[in-house]
Amino acid sequence: MKLIILHILLLNLLMFVPTSTRAEQVDVQIVMAVDVSSSVSYDEFDLQMRGYIAAFRSPEVISAIGSGAQGKIAVAMTQWSGLNQQQLVMQWQMISTSEDAEKVARLLEYVPRAFPFGGTAIAPALQHAYSQFGLSGHKSLRRVIDISGDGKVSVGANPAALRDYITANGVTINGLPILNEEPDLDGYYLQNILGGPGAFVEVAKNYSDFSRAISKKLAREIKAVFYGM
Repeated sequence: MKLIILHILLLNLLMFVPTSTRAEQVDVQIVMAVDVSSSVSYDEFDLQMRGYIAAFRSPEVISAIGSGAQGKIAVAMTQWSGLNQQQLVMQWQMISTSEDAEKVARLLEYVPRAFPFGGTAIAPALQHAYSQFGLSGHKSLRRVIDISGDGKVSVGANPAALRDYITANGVTINGLPILNEEPDLDGYYLQNILGGPGAFVEVAKNYSDFSRAISKKLAREIKAVFYGM
């Protein structure tokens, strides 16, 4: 009887071992937060997704992944629009080889648009992206939210206060503003969204330029190249 009780106690202890002790170490965890608000047409959404797919097949990004101390990263993707429109569309994936990167590219080929329309609520998008780090099953010295979009806030709070909270908890927020509708959007991102060590903005002039911009941006944040904002 004593042996049975001891066995049960040991099982209970194992159940409450913190998950971080079993988490796999990676160089960086990145949540890619994609704008699917009403200002984004279906053709423009397709150009965004084609850009992410091409990025994970690009020599630039694959080389960056292999350059880190661990030689591996973890990525997830969310889509966002209005106040209650945020959705995880790709769960956390670990990438250490070109084959892993190709697997992510293929997963992204089948990701549908989560919301057909809605406002531009950046603060809830950041909150939802930040919450994904608690679900990653990985650990890293760096955690990054990689948010892209083509507009300023149209519904909800200004994201600056939430940005300060997120960055105070060790997460860097980088931005990829798409300037096709608002040519000063990069300045808005710099003032209200970006934050944390090495935070930077990578501008896409329009949706046709998105593929180039996202490959360059992902490679830079994977390698943690800090040369100012």
